[in-house]
Formats: sequence, structure tokens, C-alpha cells
Amino acid sequence: MTGQDHEVDAADGTVDEPDADGVEEALALVGRRTRQKSVPAPGTTRHRAAPWPDARGLAARLGRAAPPRTQRVPLDQALGRVLAEPLTALCDLPPFDTSAMDGWVVAGPGPWTVQGDGSILAGHADAPPLPDGAAVRIATGARIPPEATAVIRTEHSRTDTDKGQLYAEREVVPGQDIRPRGQECRSGDQLLPAASLVTPAVLGLAAAAGYDELLTVPRPRVEVLVLGDELLTAGLPHDGLIRDALGPMIGPWLRALGVEVIATRRLGDDAEALHEAVTTSDADLLLTTGGTAAGPVDHVHPVLRKAGAELLVDGVAVRPGHPMLLARLAPDPHRPDGSRDRYLVGLPGNPLAAVSGLLTLAEPLLRALAARPAPAPYRAPVRDEVHGHPYDTRLVPFVHRADQLVPLHYNGPAMLRGIAAADGLVVVPPGGARAGDELEVLDLPWAPSNAQDGCFT
Repeated sequence: MTGQDHEVDAADGTVDEPDADGVEEALALVGRRTRQKSVPAPGTTRHRAAPWPDARGLAARLGRAAPPRTQRVPLDQALGRVLAEPLTALCDLPPFDTSAMDGWVVAGPGPWTVQGDGSILAGHADAPPLPDGAAVRIATGARIPPEATAVIRTEHSRTDTDKGQLYAEREVVPGQDIRPRGQECRSGDQLLPAASLVTPAVLGLAAAAGYDELLTVPRPRVEVLVLGDELLTAGLPHDGLIRDALGPMIGPWLRALGVEVIATRRLGDDAEALHEAVTTSDADLLLTTGGTAAGPVDHVHPVLRKAGAELLVDGVAVRPGHPMLLARLAPDPHRPDGSRDRYLVGLPGNPLAAVSGLLTLAEPLLRALAARPAPAPYRAPVRDEVHGHPYDTRLVPFVHRADQLVPLHYNGPAMLRGIAAADGLVVVPPGGARAGDELEVLDLPWAPSNAQDGCFT
């Protein structure tokens, strides 16, 4: 299995199986393909890790299989969520004929007799009908009086104050610069479908259409558990201690996916503290950093066994990030929502390996739980030859240059310098890629840095 021997669903990049939404089928597929990996060369270790595309597809399916949840929230709390129902106009837009410009509203052919010294302003009630041959000053957004035929922009008119007459300096077309009632939509029209992402523009549209609240999909709640006694939270590394790079990075990365990060806790290498966190947290997803291997202080596997968790993915055939894992936590009958599935994603402790775990397991699961649309998958040619792992997928930071992908240096498991300058990660199949090969792309959810061309290549 090379990572290319499968079809990719154009909607979300997951593995296309006969039952694309069947979690049990996906679980069986991961197990089957893990067992069926080709025999490694003599002297090498047999890999039992799940193929990278299968593991990523399973994470997305688990999120989609979760029972739907909805929550009605005020507009100022809806940003970044997904609509749980279509956005339907509650009124006509605009709700009445309005002036598109500051100027004069007129009735009939000109010249027109100016009516008084006042103006029709936005936000005022109905004005009386406008007599034929009359003109009144009007502000942008003000209600057009009955019997009016056009609005003349201030800069396209002149007045004779002695005669009290208004003259147009350009041809006047009936209806000009009037926004008719219902021009944008009529009450009951569908403005956006369900599953649309609530952006600032969507909030504006919803407000204009009469909404005070929106029915949305709640944000998945995530708790980040940073493991490792060797980590410092401030100052320079010293005496075998190093700075924690993942604690400051993981939370903001998750928030960019529309997730509510309820806490980032530093537990060190304390098995009891980890067990308590795993068994008492009410987060939809627990995300651990480090401790997923088999060393003397790698407590994630033993704690999951003790907590009765179901290990769904135990290692992924990807570099960096091989020892990542995905587990379904045991249900808690004492909680009101105890039947709701809760998950744990274990990220490796090396920074770039942790990013690989985020993109492989956490991001697809959380996007699906939030009902956020997955980015459309795409491929692009790579400019340079990229070395590959003999039988695992590689994820390599890259930048876009002239419609090509340029792989970046500083792409070791413990390095963040490459990913900090990157536009995304390129998916390199086992065996590597030659210059010009088209490879799958995983974009990052923010703009690239302003590093100068060639700085990291």
C-alpha cells in the first residue's frame, strides 16, 4: 500500500469506500490495511501503523457520525460556527423603496418645484405622497415617498433659488437611484443553505434579514494536556530543560478550526494526573502532547487502558508523527450526556510531528464535529525532488512559488522553523517524488509569513 492505491472523495479528501459514512467499515478498513502492509525488507521492523489516508479518513467519519447537536445563539456569539438550518429571509430586503443616493427625490418630468426647506431622512416614517412636478431633498437610505419617480444625485442637479426650481444636468430615467422593495430578496427566500460557515458578512446579512439569533452547530470543546517534565513555560533552556513550543501553538491552531479550547493544562509526566484528566474531563476531545511512545515516562497508552478507552488508531504510517493515536474514551453513565462519544488524540512530543498529528487526526475529526466544510483537496506540481520514506507517507512544509510547490528545509520532527514559514504541507508518497510530480496539498489556515524567497530553501 503506497498511499496512492485508493480513490479520494472530492468533497473531503477521505478514502472512498462502498459505504463512505460507515464508521465500522472504516475501522475494519484501517485494521485490514494495517495487517496487509507489504512485508518489509530483511533487517527492518514490520510496521503495524495505519496508512495515513485511512487514518485521516476514519477521523473525519467519526466526526460525521456523531449525533447532530444544535444551539441557538445571539449574533455576536455565532461567528465561526456553522448554520444548523438554512438562513431564510424574515423580511423583504430592502423592506421598502429607499434612496440609493443623497440628492433630490422627484415626481414626474422636470423642472421641479422645490418643496420647502426640509429633507427626507433615513429612519423616519412614511412621507406624504409627492405631487407631480415636485422635488424634495432626500438622504441615502431614506424611504421614498409615494408617487415619486426618481432620485437625482446632488452632483447631477442645480437649483434656482430665486424661482425655487430644480433642474437636472443629466437625463432622468424613471426609477433611477431608487432601491425597490425586495430588490435583494423577498421574505421567505433562502439566503444561505444549512452548513454555511458564519462569517462577518453572514452576520451582516442575517441582521439585515431580521435575525437576532442563529441556530448553529456548537463548537467542539477541546482540552489540551501538555505532558513532559522537561518543559519550561518561560525563559531560556537550561540544565536539560527546554521551552514548551506546543502549549502556545496548539490552542490558537484549534481556534482557527472553530473549536472552543476550554483549557491548556501542563501535567508533566504524572500518570495519575493524566488518568484523572482523562476520566473527568467533559471535553469532546482531549488532546495530549507527548507520551505516546513506549518509554519509561510515556503514560498515554497505560492510562488509556486503565480508563477503558477503545484504541482506534495506534500509530500512523506517516513521517513525522508516526506514534500518534486516536482513542474513543469510555462513556460515563453519571454524566447527563454520558452516551456522547468523547475522543482523545495523542500527538507526538516533537513539534513538527505534533503538527502532523493535528492535520492527520485532530483537524478532520474536529471539522466534522463542528460541521465545518473541509477544504477542497487539490494537487500541484513540486519544483524539486523530494526524498521519501521507504514505506510511509511524508508530510513536508512547502511554499507556493510560480504555481509550483517548493519544499522547505528544517523539516525534521523536532523543528518548527520550516512550518513557521510554510503555506502548508505537501503529501509525499512512499518512495518520494520527482520534480514535476503532482502531489496532494494540505494548506494551513492562515496566511504565509513574509519570509523572503529562498530564505529557507
